[in-house]
Amino acid sequence: MSIPPPPGPQGPYPAPGPYGPYGPQPYQQPWLPYGAQRPSVNGLAIAALVLGILCFVPALGLILGLVALRQIRRTGQRGRGMAVAGAILSSVGIALWALFFATGTASDAWDGFKEAAKDDMVLRVDKGKCFDTTTGSLEGIAYDVDEVPCSGEHDGEVFATVTVPGGAYPGDSRVTDLADDRCYELRDDYVMDAWALPEDVDVYYLTPTRESWRVGDREITCVLGNTDPKGTLTGSLRTDATTLDADQLAYLKSVAALDEVLLEEPEEYPDEDLPANADWARDMEGALDEQAAALREHAWPAGAKAPLKALAAELEASADDFGKAAASTDPDVFFDHYDNGYGFVDGSATIDAREALDLSTTPPAYDYDDGDGGEGGGLDV
Repeated sequence: MSIPPPPGPQGPYPAPGPYGPYGPQPYQQPWLPYGAQRPSVNGLAIAALVLGILCFVPALGLILGLVALRQIRRTGQRGRGMAVAGAILSSVGIALWALFFATGTASDAWDGFKEAAKDDMVLRVDKGKCFDTTTGSLEGIAYDVDEVPCSGEHDGEVFATVTVPGGAYPGDSRVTDLADDRCYELRDDYVMDAWALPEDVDVYYLTPTRESWRVGDREITCVLGNTDPKGTLTGSLRTDATTLDADQLAYLKSVAALDEVLLEEPEEYPDEDLPANADWARDMEGALDEQAAALREHAWPAGAKAPLKALAAELEASADDFGKAAASTDPDVFFDHYDNGYGFVDGSATIDAREALDLSTTPPAYDYDDGDGGEGGGLDV
């Protein structure tokens, strides 16, 4: 019987191979001495990569990338790949920016930006369209309006637009004064029949603000609205070539020429300034004769011939009275002929002629100060 040898010192363990006792082992990261820290990532490399990706300030991204590479070589920090990538992307960005400006794309992009901003800040409603404001008022500041059919209730109806000369913003007062002057001048082109304009309707306007001016807003929008802050309009007030027939237009054009002279009547009474009144009476004589001639020359429909002929005869008689007023040297005599001459204004012959032409037959409440601005107001947009 053999006795096994006593245990003795064991030989060295075999060198580890690629396989452990339980098969292939997973990849292990390089071993670091206990307590050692991994090198930090260079902050400039990170910044260079971010700027290179964004391509916002590519020159700065390129500079940061080059500086980061020098620091990494000196300190042993990590991030070399990011620094290289940031420098490359920034170089591409510089080339793109150069192409961007050289081809005028930058200008086009800026123009597009301004147009987009303008669309957001500028209220546009076309001539002949109606709208509601968010507040129901045509005074103050408006940030938005809603276009609605003119056939229903609405706050305002656009009758004209005015372009303000460019340059620096002229100031709120100047813009308002310009809107007041031009909108009242243009109203009669849209509402040719003053008799069809209700007494509670006046002129308002949408004007540029200093902020909208910066993005190219140069447009004043002239609006008709109710003088009652709580009131609205119903139906379109437009009476021009788009809504009138040829006979109605012919009549209203003859009226417009005479109305211009009526508005020029001197503020001083004849006993204060007889020569000025005499000059105006002479202008009235000429305007009345011209209107009478226009009415006699036009080929009116059968139902309107007699009323228009009667009106022409009344205008001729009125012209004769104004001629005598112009020749008078005594204020009292002037007044006598003046009163006789004014008899045609809104008289029965005028109403009969209007009825025959299917025009409004309700005389308006005249306010000759409207040419210098009425009671309307405006919205800053």
